[in-house]
Amino acid sequence: MTTTKLDLTGLKCPLPALKTRKALKALSPGDLLEVHCTDPLSVIDIPNLIRETGDRVEITERAEHRVVFMIEKANGPIEIANGPSRAGSN
Repeated sequence: MTTTKLDLTGLKCPLPALKTRKALKALSPGDLLEVHCTDPLSVIDIPNLIRETGDRVEITERAEHRVVFMIEKANGPIEIANGPSRAGSN
């Protein structure tokens, strides 16, 4: 398991969510992504992104002008994380 730090301070919506999505694609299951943001909308955008990807997120720091997210890469796509696929189960 590795931790990758992503400094997105100074970037405005939608860039923090887009760059977070791109960084997550390069990670292996179990890896952590530490994301530093200053955009106030990131507290909405990044958790919404993580709900879509099936990964796990926790806000580890929330100051007046900075938010830090710790995201754990899931074991697979959201279909696998939520249970077996229904394809071919007739």
